[in-house]
This record gives sequence, C-alpha cells and structure tokens, in this order.
Amino acid sequence: MTDDAAHLFEEARRRLSSVPREALGEIAEPGRIRALLGSGPRIVRAGSAWRVGVLLIGDDAVHEEGEVLRAGDPGRRGYTAESARRRAELRAMALRGGFAEGETVHLGWRPLDLGLPADGPLVLDGPSPLIRWTPAGALMPLAAYLSDRISLLLDPPAGA
Repeated sequence: MTDDAAHLFEEARRRLSSVPREALGEIAEPGRIRALLGSGPRIVRAGSAWRVGVLLIGDDAVHEEGEVLRAGDPGRRGYTAESARRRAELRAMALRGGFAEGETVHLGWRPLDLGLPADGPLVLDGPSPLIRWTPAGALMPLAAYLSDRISLLLDPPAGA
C-alpha cells in the first residue's frame, strides 16, 4: 500500500497547491513560571495541512482529522452543556496561542502510517488502498475519494 498511497498523496499535494491550508494545533501546558503568573494552557501551532474530507494532508505526512474549531472569544459563561463550555475554552486557548480570531484549527489529529494502516481510515483490501470515510465504516477507493474531494475544493458548488 505504501507506494500506491504515497503516489496518490503526492498527486493530491500537486493538485492542492493553490488551495489554502488550515492550521494544526496542539495543547501546550504552561511552564512553571507562566503557571505561577496565572497563564493557563494554550493551543500552539504545529503545522498546516489541507483538509480533504477526513484526512489532513501536509507536505510530508497525512493525518486523520480530529476536532475542528475556530479561534475566538469564549463569549458568555453561562453554558448549560459541559461540551459547549469545553468548546469555548478551546476557542479561547487557540487565541492565547496566537491564532487569529476566526482561524480554523485542527486539534487531536493523528499521523497516519501509510505503510501499516491499522485502526485509521485507510485500509488495504485487495490491490488498492481504500478509505473509511464515515464512522459507520463505508469504504471507497482512495483514488476516487481524493479526486472527488479535491475537485470540490478546487471548484465548490454555488452557495458553498
């Protein structure tokens, strides 16, 4: 699978060269001094990638998508759901980490091993690599998936 997938991703990078990338972020805990000064955790930049469906394609690596958020002011504090409170905290952590207001940040992404896909979205079933593009497990050929998704990025439908 390594050669087939590697070739498909090289071709994808070539086609995506004019498409804007999105930021990859990681949570950084404050050092001892910063913690004493009251600084909390923040999300720091860890690179960039093109989001192609469930994949994040970087210059030399492919990642499985994690959580997607936009950096921003956490807004009001009276949330009824704990998940809404957590999302607001993450948006604020991205701002503290230096991301621009409204910038898209990917968090919790996982690098994929193109040689030995085990539990990620890439699967080898026969001669060609496949991708599991839904949590329910639907599989399709990786070549067709990349072609469809990149075509949508290059020429989005009206109103998208």
